[in-house]
Amino acid sequence: MDGQDHGHAGAHSALPPLSTDELNRYSRHLTLPGVGLEGQQRLKAARVLIVGAGGLGSPTALYLAAAGVGTLGLVDQDEVDVTNLQRQLLHGTRDVGRPKLESARDRLLDVNPHVQLELHATWLTSENALELLGRYDVIIDGTDNFNTRYLVNDACVLLGKPNVHGSVFQFDGQASVFATEHGPCYRCLYPEPPPPGMVQNCAEGGVLGVLPGLIGTIQATEALKLILQTGETLAGRLLMIDALAMQFRSVTITRDPQCPACGTRTLTQLVDYDEFCGVAGPATATALAAVTEITPAALALRHARGDDFDVIDVREPHEAAQSRIAWSRLIPLGSLPGALETLDRTRDVVVICRSGKRSADAARLLQAAGFSGVTSLAGGMLRWARDSEGEGAAS
Repeated sequence: MDGQDHGHAGAHSALPPLSTDELNRYSRHLTLPGVGLEGQQRLKAARVLIVGAGGLGSPTALYLAAAGVGTLGLVDQDEVDVTNLQRQLLHGTRDVGRPKLESARDRLLDVNPHVQLELHATWLTSENALELLGRYDVIIDGTDNFNTRYLVNDACVLLGKPNVHGSVFQFDGQASVFATEHGPCYRCLYPEPPPPGMVQNCAEGGVLGVLPGLIGTIQATEALKLILQTGETLAGRLLMIDALAMQFRSVTITRDPQCPACGTRTLTQLVDYDEFCGVAGPATATALAAVTEITPAALALRHARGDDFDVIDVREPHEAAQSRIAWSRLIPLGSLPGALETLDRTRDVVVICRSGKRSADAARLLQAAGFSGVTSLAGGMLRWARDSEGEGAAS
């Protein structure tokens, strides 16, 4: 050990024995200095929670399962979309439309049937975070939005749990370990979230498919070191990766004595992180009125009879270039907040996207902005193309 603060990950009083199959399976670990039999038993005794079963959660979960971490928790409430498959290797083509937790369970148990999986089909919120994260030794942040990152950070600080952070965007990635006993937290690095709409997400700006694999593998490595209490972790450092130049560099991060979470400790409970970040996150979205859907047949009929309504396509330009409804207006989801003043709140609005997920998010945004007659195209352009009733309406 290097004397660095590793927290208490995996510090269980009675280490579990390994079966004959486990001794064979982990043989390359058992001969490895810094792991050995006791280290492998520490891994088996450890409990790790991965928030998000997507791009970062996929490689992290796969490698932690293969390494023999005894209990893996996964938090996710999303379904597999074909656009996920470019980078989310927990899921395959046959899993499209399935809950991500189901495909993740099947894949991880195939990797290692000795791992105990705890699946949490929910969004992480201020109401459930402390109870949920409190069950685990190490928390892996595999999320892609600021409100959940601040939520994970604050919960980890309050609970005294190490937070293994990762983020990716386009060709760049970052990784660190926050909320250790003496190290800084995420708020020390980013005291305030960026203004809403200033930073694109991966759906809007894209991400190189292999980059989450690179960052997620680093997160898995950091989690293993925390459990094994060996090596030098990224606590107090931010690792930045430029995949285009293939350059790795790290900068030192120190604890901010004025940080409300880990400095002054004035933050004593979780807050409303959707409000803090100025966005409508999952918790806010579920509190809004349910999104009404319209079928492709009904939409085509409304257009054919000359009903007065707007159709907004919230896909990206490259998606719309492949196929689109000729009488729709293209406003990518990331640009929608800035385009609200160009829309007539007195007119009915139908929102469309590829599969119906983004259009539902856009419909909720419009509802929150005071639009009342908002519907989402059920199944999106995928269903529009399939349904014979919509034939001829797309150009």
